[in-house]
Amino acid sequence: MTNIIDVDTLTRKFGDLTALDGVSLSVGAREIFGFLGPNGAGKSTTIKILATLLKPTAGRATLAGYDVATQPNEVRQSIGLVFQDPSLDVRLTADENLKFHAMLYDVPADVYRTRADSLLRMVDLVDRRTSQVMTYSGGMKRRLEIARGLLHHPKVLFLDEPTLGLDVQTRNAIWSHVKRLRDDVGTTVFMTTHYMDEAENCDRIAIIDHGRIQAIDTPAALKQQIGGDTIIVSGDAALAEDLGAKYDLTPHAAAGQLHFQVAGGAAFVPRLMADFGGRITSVQIKQPSLEDVFLKLTGHAIRGEEGSSLDLMRQGIQLWRGQGGRR
Repeated sequence: MTNIIDVDTLTRKFGDLTALDGVSLSVGAREIFGFLGPNGAGKSTTIKILATLLKPTAGRATLAGYDVATQPNEVRQSIGLVFQDPSLDVRLTADENLKFHAMLYDVPADVYRTRADSLLRMVDLVDRRTSQVMTYSGGMKRRLEIARGLLHHPKVLFLDEPTLGLDVQTRNAIWSHVKRLRDDVGTTVFMTTHYMDEAENCDRIAIIDHGRIQAIDTPAALKQQIGGDTIIVSGDAALAEDLGAKYDLTPHAAAGQLHFQVAGGAAFVPRLMADFGGRITSVQIKQPSLEDVFLKLTGHAIRGEEGSSLDLMRQGIQLWRGQGGRR
């Protein structure tokens, strides 16, 4: 597979804070590539650098053969962007938003009409093309932003938490459109998410935490790293230490429960209950998930760090200094 994105030891510092710490990765053409991690992990910072909105402190990245630091104009012509925060003009119609974007990217008028018709059909907004965007639901706005990002036929479409805050039905609908982009249009999709079920839709996933890549592989291969069934138990405060000593394992705490992996969960649970039955209030067995992978690689659940002081610091600094990399 030919790579359309290559990142080599990318680092970004904001004063004393290191948002990205030597990140290296590659993305193949026509791939749906996912960046999985909690808020403040470095996902959005990476996209901003690849989209030429920030300059790296160190390292190098190329997109479609262009250096993101020294050839920003060529990179910008090669990408489409859908960020977390809405950027549509809600006083305009869908058609008017698309026309304005076409003007910015020098899309000829006759080409614009054909592409706009096709894209609005793809995202199921043909019937609302003349409606003001202020009358749209959150999911409709997201779909229009995706259509707008594709209008100039970018080689790479960046989606930064594209379904954040949307209901499950709308999230599934948007994912259907994203897959059609890859299959019908041939677009490479680079997206960030902290939804585990969304990450399952990606061809490959990079797990990032505290600015460092922990693993990159397909969802199936990552889950195979667990090497057994996941046991989830609740019990008294000393249970984690005693389980570790008894079975030579390291339980991870998440949402008030203990998670650990064993081979043959069904056969293990009777033994567990015989040894600790009086101290266990609940027990579950489940097949490995990406949540388990993240927990094993980082030592915490993906939701566990959201809202922490470090995350808020990271996000605040990035928001405050987000345009500083252009200097």
